[in-house]
Amino acid sequence: MFQGASAINLDAKGRMSIPAKHRDALAIQCDGRLTLTRHPDGCVMLFPRPVWEQHRQQIAQWPMQARAWQRIFLGYATDVELDTAGRILIAPELRTAVGIEREVMLMGMGSHFEIWDAAKMAEKEQQAIDAGTPDVLANFSF
Repeated sequence: MFQGASAINLDAKGRMSIPAKHRDALAIQCDGRLTLTRHPDGCVMLFPRPVWEQHRQQIAQWPMQARAWQRIFLGYATDVELDTAGRILIAPELRTAVGIEREVMLMGMGSHFEIWDAAKMAEKEQQAIDAGTPDVLANFSF
């Protein structure tokens, strides 16, 4: 179960260091084998490979009416591995597609991570706050 936010800077080659707290879990769960893909909300999703494989099989079975969505999820999917320094490379095409620059936020989302351009994420969060609490959360309380 991945949770928490980490502010990270990409290096000049587009590599991102995975925080140690997650790196160890990923090494155990999937031997450092990961898959990145695009999310239509404007972020990159980072999956342990076994988790991605389950999603990939489901997505591949979608009907023709969902072909454009298959292209978004499967077409941008890229297999990566943690290097010896605990980094992954986010492909230039993927960075461009979601508008990732240098400063990113890695967000634990349970079974996977989202990687956001830091400024874009702050803007999205403010939009959500400004829009108010959605009806589906009306009965939610801590």
